[in-house]
Amino acid sequence: MEGTGVNLGQRSKGKRSETVHPDVLLLRFQAIFCDMPARLSEAIVLQTYPFKESDLVVSFLTRDQGKLRGIAKRARRPKSNFGSGLERLSQVKMSYFQRETRELVSLDGCDLIRSQFGLLGDYGAAVALDYLAEISEQLLPAGEPNERYFRLLLTVLDYLRSGAEGSVWRGVTYFSLWAVRLSGILPELHVCMGCGNWLDNPEAREQAYFSRFRTGLYCGHCRRSGELGKTWELSVTSRDIAAEMLRKPVAELAHTDWRRETASDLRHFLVRQIENHIERRLITAPTLEAA
Repeated sequence: MEGTGVNLGQRSKGKRSETVHPDVLLLRFQAIFCDMPARLSEAIVLQTYPFKESDLVVSFLTRDQGKLRGIAKRARRPKSNFGSGLERLSQVKMSYFQRETRELVSLDGCDLIRSQFGLLGDYGAAVALDYLAEISEQLLPAGEPNERYFRLLLTVLDYLRSGAEGSVWRGVTYFSLWAVRLSGILPELHVCMGCGNWLDNPEAREQAYFSRFRTGLYCGHCRRSGELGKTWELSVTSRDIAAEMLRKPVAELAHTDWRRETASDLRHFLVRQIENHIERRLITAPTLEAA
């Protein structure tokens, strides 16, 4: 730079001055940052955890990269690049840098697309948000894209915001069933896991039972002869509801009078499948059923 005695294209080497070509400088810059590409992804915030004095660890589900975790620096300060975008299950455009060699990405900022703030005035709906977030956090593996699961979350959140009668119970039951299916852990609902007997024979549909310690459904004979421990029945009505949910969108289900008791045995069954898979108890499930 003229008048300062500094040449940005030169570097000092002992008493010699070596000119560095601009293309070389560009290559050096790329060599440093090529493993840290900037990304912008549509995402749903799952959970946040305090980190250090003013930072947050954020778990979020992206449409294109799957579930990721990252550090949001200074996110807990009054003025940050994240605003209210890191609230639970907010739909955002997330900007971040990702290194291949690091588990945590570096979050740069986010633009809020849609907030779930309007649901917080309803206690049942607020607990349902916690339930959806916990299941997603526990079931989804890191870094594996699952656009169908992403769309499932958006669909159920849209339905909860509709405020339809019984929307919380219909929404969480629908979500639980499809979350289990998309995670690949939904057992056959028409066959006994013990003897292979067809449970939905049109001439005589059989009762079906499930256990805390085993996946799948069992007929009455296997329930008595097998070492299943404590069991619960999954009613024929709830099995029919599950079959309909696997065929239709949540807003088009024929059953309209949804209450907490509706398909409660189906939710219980699905929670058992999830807990067997993740090998821990869900915190929000009993709170939801008590809401």
